[in-house]
Amino acid sequence: MTNELAYDEHSVSGGVEGTYPVQQVLFGGLAIQFDDRVLEPRQWTTHQSFWAAQLMVGAPAGPVLELCAGAGQIGLLALTLSDRAGVLVDADPIACGYARGNTERAQMADRVEVRNARAEQALTPADRFAVAIIDPPWVPSSGTDRFPADPLFAIDGGPAGLDVAAECLRAVNAHLLPGGSVLIQLGTAEQLTQLLADVEDDAVWQVQRVWRQDQGRGVVAHLQRHQNLA
Repeated sequence: MTNELAYDEHSVSGGVEGTYPVQQVLFGGLAIQFDDRVLEPRQWTTHQSFWAAQLMVGAPAGPVLELCAGAGQIGLLALTLSDRAGVLVDADPIACGYARGNTERAQMADRVEVRNARAEQALTPADRFAVAIIDPPWVPSSGTDRFPADPLFAIDGGPAGLDVAAECLRAVNAHLLPGGSVLIQLGTAEQLTQLLADVEDDAVWQVQRVWRQDQGRGVVAHLQRHQNLA
């Protein structure tokens, strides 16, 4: 898959000292912009987009949610393969700014909403989703120094790398339609086992399938609730 990285002619300022060159990468054919304050799209995560799109085919009617969306590339690529509406959520206002711009460039602003908030604050009581994509920071705090080029906020998942993942999975539980699916990205299969144990007081999740990237850390798991809410 082609991966072209370029710098825009202008810079943007996010209310902090200095300017940050706008970079652009092709992500599954989508032109995705970001800067050094936002996690650079990883090409291997296009697999998560295509998998989500496959799940949409058999999912109940309803929109798609992405939590910890960053610049929005994973959710947007999935939604290009469907006519469903989508909601992209991130706690970082800079990431949300890029997500909105990327949504507009993909000509999807009429059906994709970007919300700047933490997971538990972003969803309204009436929100229900057929598919939820969760891309939390999953690097344990003690290991973030191994990734000096990555924004700390975007990779630091707490002591075990699971703090934000647990928050997101708990938030999704109240908003997933019966028969709906979750695709969650983590660092290792061991993290997935621990995460499901950590949230089992809130919901029992069944692992339908786990995919591991060929090189390096990174897994994606397809989850469904054992007992779906009406």
